[in-house]
Amino acid sequence: MKRIVTTSAIVGALLLGLGTTAYALTGKFNNECTMGLASHKIVHTDCSVNGSYKGHTYCFGNEAAKKQFFKNPSANLAKAETFYKKHPG
Repeated sequence: MKRIVTTSAIVGALLLGLGTTAYALTGKFNNECTMGLASHKIVHTDCSVNGSYKGHTYCFGNEAAKKQFFKNPSANLAKAETFYKKHPG
C-alpha cells in the first residue's frame, strides 16, 4: 500500500511540474523577447524570463531586457507592437 501511495505522489508531482512548465512557455508575441521587439530585433526565447503587464505575460531574452522593459512598459510595449505587426515571429 505504501508503495502505491508513494508512486502516485511522484506521478502527481511530475504532472504538476509539466503543467507549470507549459504555462511558463506561453507569452505574447509568439514568445519573442518584448524588449528585443521594442528595439527592432527578433530574439527568440523559451519564455523562462517573463513578466506580467496589464494582465498579459511577456517574454524576455534575459533579466536585463526585462528590467529595461519595465522602466517604461507602456512606451516599450507600443514600440514592440508596431515592430511585431511588420515582422511577426
